[in-house]
Amino acid sequence: MAKIDLSDSSAVVVIGSGAGGGTLANELCQKGIKVVLLEAGKRESPETFVNDEWAAFGQLSWLDKRTTSGTWRVAKDFPGLPAWICKTVGGTTVHWAGASLRLQAHEFRTRSIYGDIAGANLLDWPLTLEELEPYYDKAENKMGTTRTHGIPGLPGNNNFKVMYAGAKRLGYKNVHTGRMSINSRQRAGRDACWQIGFCFQGCKSGAKWSTLYTEIPQAEATGKLDLRTRAHVLQIQTDANGKVSGVLYADKDGNRHVQKARIVCVAGNSIETPRLLLNSANAQFPDGLANSSGQVGRNYMRHTTGSVYATFRQPVNMYRGTTMAGIITDESGNDPKRGFVGGYEMETLSLGVPFMAAFLDPGAWGREFAAAMDMYDHMAGMWIVGEDMPQESNRITLHPSEKDQYGLPIPNVHFDDHPNDVAMRNHAYKQGSAVYEAVGALRTFEVPPYPSTHNLGTCRMSKRPQDGVCNKFGQTHDIDNLFISDGSQFTTGGAENPTLTIVTLAIRQADYIADQMSKGNI
Repeated sequence: MAKIDLSDSSAVVVIGSGAGGGTLANELCQKGIKVVLLEAGKRESPETFVNDEWAAFGQLSWLDKRTTSGTWRVAKDFPGLPAWICKTVGGTTVHWAGASLRLQAHEFRTRSIYGDIAGANLLDWPLTLEELEPYYDKAENKMGTTRTHGIPGLPGNNNFKVMYAGAKRLGYKNVHTGRMSINSRQRAGRDACWQIGFCFQGCKSGAKWSTLYTEIPQAEATGKLDLRTRAHVLQIQTDANGKVSGVLYADKDGNRHVQKARIVCVAGNSIETPRLLLNSANAQFPDGLANSSGQVGRNYMRHTTGSVYATFRQPVNMYRGTTMAGIITDESGNDPKRGFVGGYEMETLSLGVPFMAAFLDPGAWGREFAAAMDMYDHMAGMWIVGEDMPQESNRITLHPSEKDQYGLPIPNVHFDDHPNDVAMRNHAYKQGSAVYEAVGALRTFEVPPYPSTHNLGTCRMSKRPQDGVCNKFGQTHDIDNLFISDGSQFTTGGAENPTLTIVTLAIRQADYIADQMSKGNI
């Protein structure tokens, strides 16, 4: 691994080592570009992961203080934990389930196709599916996505078999074990999935793609990467010309350092990324960096989510096998006749006993709740993930009085469901329950949304600077050597799990940055 001097202003500084930042860092290093990768968390490994939900949650999660507002259910149930993301090398690619789906063509043109939806701040992406297709192909090959590049699908566990049987009885056509970036056979020096069921707790087999043990070691092998762990970024600095000049961060002992930079790429997730830009306000940029449009922090999306569980006479043991290797895609298209625009997916999901007790009916207790938990091994489960509407009022802001351990304002996450989100969730609850009732469910449970895992849109792409924060390469409109490199740049959310698209955009962004550097433009 390289050692890059703090005063070296020729390096690219990448903030965050997850799907966007970890991929971008490797892609740049492979092109011979020096990269300083700053990660706020520790470095774990398959050897240090623990197959225990509570222990793993404490080991991996981002638990810094946050506040919540709005009418969303999460603000009632989990006010201090609006998002379930990771603070560790690899970011949320350590925790993610592995589902890898391309956005659909219409989802890049929602303003044109859906029209003017009252209360929604819809905008067409400044790029198309056709432009992204070659990069999607590269990402799927890099990640080893099943059902692409001749890679077979994963086996179906009992949870999938129950879903499949019910879906087919309802007439659904597109039901399979999904496009998953989890090895169904040995590939790229990593083992095939062991089917042990702890996908959210870090993959002990290394079968699930994560930048922790794919992109980052590959980048280190080039001799161009300087990875600094437990390096919490506090502020991005600018020079007299209004360009980004360096990054202020605190190390594990609380000591502060400034790393000079030629380019800064922010990939801190859609809560921490806008928070950092807002906390970097200065005399030149009094409203925060890249915020001349006023859109930094706005249009926060988390996907329209919820879960459906059902109990059966016979044991299902849904916890055995890959957590999310099962999907129904028939409802993912745009069909306004259902009473909403956009679509949603239904994906198999199981939670262990501790998380099921916390999430099945938050705050519940007593005979009825105990009876449900007694049927845990007879349960099947699915997660709903659908396109939610961007709204300007759904946003990340700096708390007016609460500070973090470094004395900086913490983020407040405000969210209200749009009526379209509510209509979609209700439709999905009904269809999910019908899937299980078609195969004899004794009882179904409509489970409210968990803390957000798909955080999107707070620094969105736009063609016009006044409509967003960055262009179609993630380059901010206001500062040409400052880039957004995570899900914050999504203009709209689509119905699909976002990680594949984040990786795809990172590969494309690396090509653009390298080209612009070679031309001396940045």
